[in-house]
Amino acid sequence: MTIAVGDKIPAGKLKTMTAEGPKDISTDEIFNGKKVVLFAVPGAFTPTCSAKHLPGFVEKAAEIKAKGVDTIACIAVNDAFVMGAWGKVQNTDGKVLMLADGAAAYTKQLGLDLDLTGPGMGVRSKRYAMLVDNGTVKALNVEAPGAFEVSSADAILRAL
Repeated sequence: MTIAVGDKIPAGKLKTMTAEGPKDISTDEIFNGKKVVLFAVPGAFTPTCSAKHLPGFVEKAAEIKAKGVDTIACIAVNDAFVMGAWGKVQNTDGKVLMLADGAAAYTKQLGLDLDLTGPGMGVRSKRYAMLVDNGTVKALNVEAPGAFEVSSADAILRAL
């Protein structure tokens, strides 16, 4: 079952890269008592994700945070090393929290997994953006396969 507006974010653990290496981060740490924009990409370093999706949130981070958002987070079914490297290349430091869901466990909990085994990418995440306020989903914009319209930074700004 796919998470929906009004649902509570399920409890889970993800990874983030730190100067000391990969670190566990709980969904409680990310969402409790905060307004969070969480957006997902099918994969780090992939064309639309690298050229449009993540850069849009990096570019608009100050505008989004000025609307009361505490954290902007990007999640992908990649390991923490890949997410850390992609974050460095995309200059996300201080703007976007990079979250790794290496085995797609959390993505599956959300019901937003996408089987891309045919094209050789394995199980990934659908492209989406959601607004979460103190652990409750307030907006959820899931893209149609291959599309990039409703999950952009501009779309989230309009929703705020």
